[in-house]
Amino acid sequence: MKKDIISGYQNAPHRALFNALGFTKEEMQKPLIGIVSSYNEIVPGHINIDKIVDAVKIGIAMAGGTPAAFPAIAVCDGIAMGHSGMKYSLVTRDLIADSIEAMTLAHGFDALVMVPNCDKNVPGMLMAAARLNIPTIFVSGGPMLSGKVNNCRVSFSEMSEAVGAFSVGNINEKQLEDFSENSCPTCGSCAGMFTANSMNCLTEAIGMALQGNGTIPAVYSKRIRLAKKTGFQIMKLLKENIRPRDIMTTSAFENALTIDMALGCSTNSILHLPAIANECEINLNLDIVNEISAKTPNICHLAPAGHHFMENLDEAGGVYAVMHEINKLNLLHKNVMTCTGKTLGENIKNSINKNTNVIRSANKPYSSTGGISILTGNLAPDSCVVKKSAVCEKMLVHEGPAKCFDSEEEAQNAINTGKILPGDVVIIRYEGPKGGPGMREMLNPTSSIVGRGLGDSVALITDGRFSGATRGAAIGHVSPEAAVGGPIALIKDGDIISINILENKINIKVDPTELERRKLNWKPKPPKITKGYLARYASMVTSGNTGAILKNPYK
Repeated sequence: MKKDIISGYQNAPHRALFNALGFTKEEMQKPLIGIVSSYNEIVPGHINIDKIVDAVKIGIAMAGGTPAAFPAIAVCDGIAMGHSGMKYSLVTRDLIADSIEAMTLAHGFDALVMVPNCDKNVPGMLMAAARLNIPTIFVSGGPMLSGKVNNCRVSFSEMSEAVGAFSVGNINEKQLEDFSENSCPTCGSCAGMFTANSMNCLTEAIGMALQGNGTIPAVYSKRIRLAKKTGFQIMKLLKENIRPRDIMTTSAFENALTIDMALGCSTNSILHLPAIANECEINLNLDIVNEISAKTPNICHLAPAGHHFMENLDEAGGVYAVMHEINKLNLLHKNVMTCTGKTLGENIKNSINKNTNVIRSANKPYSSTGGISILTGNLAPDSCVVKKSAVCEKMLVHEGPAKCFDSEEEAQNAINTGKILPGDVVIIRYEGPKGGPGMREMLNPTSSIVGRGLGDSVALITDGRFSGATRGAAIGHVSPEAAVGGPIALIKDGDIISINILENKINIKVDPTELERRKLNWKPKPPKITKGYLARYASMVTSGNTGAILKNPYK
């Protein structure tokens, strides 16, 4: 707390340094509120965050606090995609949490406002909030507006798929450049229900952000007003001593998973929610995902699952309208506390679904079950995950021969050169948290498959993960991963892979004695990285089914 480092004669040296910062005595007497700013000039979702931070500062100052901003890093998954840079995406989640812990405790902040936007930036900050457990609230940078190509609304997922279409001659170079110039027209997190927007919506659903956090577009003035209100609200949370672990309870995580299913969020949410829960000392067992999915209708089909975008969801009433619709089925814990100082039930009581084309009514859903499924079987004994809402109906049940690759690059080359045929099951392994290391996203291979017209006939299975922009029969987070000898490491070309998403099953159709023989002959591969942060990360990280958290040596 600030008073512990400023008050009294013994802290005169600290006061001298605050004087050096330009703080007045009046400012030093007020609560010190840290603003964690992920502003940078290389990530489209973060280029506007300086404006959000300025607005938060105004809100804090007007409500009687003293704001002080400090930075957090953020990787753009789109720019990092398809090369070794993607190894550094997921791993930043822990760097972000650790650096916020260090800055907050070193400087005695009384409360925090987190200003994230992109994929690992949001969960990293939520992990830090849970770990520190001082009054904290979130306001994101906001989503990008959708683009327009050939008079159709598009986002980054269509841009990625256009590369596959170009490679087989379905579009020409000029048309490809049209996608490049017009698919991402503004700053903000990419315009569909990809990972960044999934996590910003779930931050709102779990109760750590005010209404509109997940959906108000980055370029709207309404987001600046939201940032000022957030600055005001952190002072109320501080006064009432409402802390993250008062909000992020087991019931709140169940609410987040329920809204995840209703929205059809990115599969990465199933990696991040357990990691955030772990910091709250809550064990979020993935078994609960299918239980919640079985009773939660999927009522939104945003890109890449459908043709609606984040601005459409915002206009329809946003996350609160989705929660209000789902609450008609009594699927939410309404009495949980939120950052508004009110319960979730009180927050959504007067919400309205303004567009039933964007947010379907609970009794007329896209499907009666949720957007994500956890699969198990002899290929993934601990689990794997698929975004069911983005899989075409004919691929919900599929059998086909395996084509195995020990890296993303090998698989991408095979796709590009026409070696993947209708019916195939592409296996990409040794790309898990430990084997990658860093559990790379596979947007390029999945987009190439779809762009080449194979989205309704080819499945892809990996111990890596997927971008929220991925669609199709893309199954990730296979656990145990190949690097620790999981069954995915034992598959051979031509083995028949059986996928039944409707029954949550995934199996290798090989005699168990043959699999056991392969297991006895399996040898670990040498680590790909042997120095620096990635080597340390690989030595400490756990499986995808645990959220790829880092092992605590004291537990």
